[in-house]
Parts: sequence; structure tokens; C-alpha cells
Amino acid sequence: MSRRLLLGGVLLAATTAALADDRFKDVVVTSTPVSGAVHMLLGAGGNIAASIGEDGTLIVDDQFAPLAGRIQDALNDIGGAAPRIIINTHFHGDHTGSNAEFGRNGTIIAHDNVRARLVAEDIPRTGLPLVTFDDRLSVHFNGDLIELLHLPEGHTDGDAVVWFKGAGVVHLGDHFFNGFYPFVDVASGGSIEGYLRNQSTVIDRVPEDAKIIPGHGPLASVEDLARTQNVIRHSYALVREQLEKGTSKQDIAAALDAEYPTWGTGFISAAGWIDIIQSNLD
Repeated sequence: MSRRLLLGGVLLAATTAALADDRFKDVVVTSTPVSGAVHMLLGAGGNIAASIGEDGTLIVDDQFAPLAGRIQDALNDIGGAAPRIIINTHFHGDHTGSNAEFGRNGTIIAHDNVRARLVAEDIPRTGLPLVTFDDRLSVHFNGDLIELLHLPEGHTDGDAVVWFKGAGVVHLGDHFFNGFYPFVDVASGGSIEGYLRNQSTVIDRVPEDAKIIPGHGPLASVEDLARTQNVIRHSYALVREQLEKGTSKQDIAAALDAEYPTWGTGFISAAGWIDIIQSNLD
């Protein structure tokens, strides 16, 4: 390799790293107590649940890699330490980005398909789950029974709901975008029908007064989840009907924005939701 090419590669890597740092330079990771030993951490990417107590620190999801230090600082501020256990609700990078850092000293747990997809992405070994499960798994930590339940063919093919049964807290991962259209990763085994079915499973199983940590958006209740499910179901039916009639995507998006004016202001716009629905139907 010539010196010029080598220098170019070094500069490209440095530029890429600088851009990544710049993207997150203003992100502040904050925490909110939820119930019992459980806290919710907000930063950039998926929401984090943290259990802090006699057994140490357990977290659910860990956002983007550049935020690992700030996540640890937020844990330290509420009496936590380096996580002993890291649970991934699914494989997307905004929920697993800090795996490689936290996995150096902690044990990562996830569904079988999460490990398979992370292996395919060729991430560092420290970022891979060491413990995987198929249908369900129980974790006993900080005096609580934490139940992990696989939600098949929903957001992806490897999603898990994490239920802190003693604290009455449920981390639903990206099966819940609170107040926004969801991202359903059809290319990674997800489906809208499965997404809605899995939400019903959670609504039917958990207590009515459970507190729900969504993958994205503010802390929620079971009532909030049911309201979001109704919007997904109704908008899904509307879009399917209009696509079958040959209505343009532009007109369908306008109809969605008129009926649900705030739902397309998140990660997925009304036009993006229409694309997801269409890919689900193809």
C-alpha cells in the first residue's frame, strides 16, 4: 500500500470518528426513577432500563457506542456500578451499540436470533450475547424476578419483552414507540400483524397498573400502549384500503397527517409508515 493511500485511510477513519462524535456531542444521558429498583435512562437511541441494588447493576439495552461513558456516568449518579448483566431487547444498533464496552465486564443476554444477527454484523466478541434463549428466560436480580419473553415476528425476529415482575415495570423495546408510528423491520423478520399480536399479548398479561418503558418516547402506562395499538391498527387498515384503491402515497400521507397530526413527527413519518405497510404487504 502506498503512503498516500495509507494516509488517506487514516484521515478517512479520523473523519468518520469525528463525525460520529459530533453527532452525539450534545447528548446528555438522564435518569428517572420508575418503581422499586428500576430507573429509566434517556439519551439518544432506545430507552434504557436499569435495576440497581444489592446484586449490582443490570441494564436493558445500551444505545449507541459513543454514549457508553455517559451511560455509565448516569448509572454512577444513581448509585450504580458497571453493569453485571446487559439484556438486549433486539439487535438494532441504537439498542446494542454499547454492548462491546459493557460486555467487557458484564454478561449480555438476548434471544438466539439477536446473537446470530450481531455475529453476522461482525461486531467485537465482547459485544455478543453470552447467554441466549428461545422462548423465555428468568433472571433473579436485586430481589426481583425478571421474565424475558420472546415476541415472535414483530419488530424483528428476535425481540424480547423484559418484565420486572416485582417492580411492576415492563421494558417493551421497539414494540412500543410511544406516540409515534413504529419502525417494523420487515427485512429482519418483523411484521405488522405480529407486532399488533405481540402488543396484545403484553396488554393481556401484565397488570393494568404496570409502568411501561417504551423503546422510544416517554414513560407510559398500559392504557398508553393500548391507545398506540389502536392508532397502528386503524392507520394500517386505512393505508391498505387506499393502496388497494390506487390512491397515491402523497394523498394517503396527507390523510394520515390530517387524522393523526403528531404521529409522523418521530423517527417514522407518515410517508415512511406507508412504505413499511407496503413492504409488509408485498
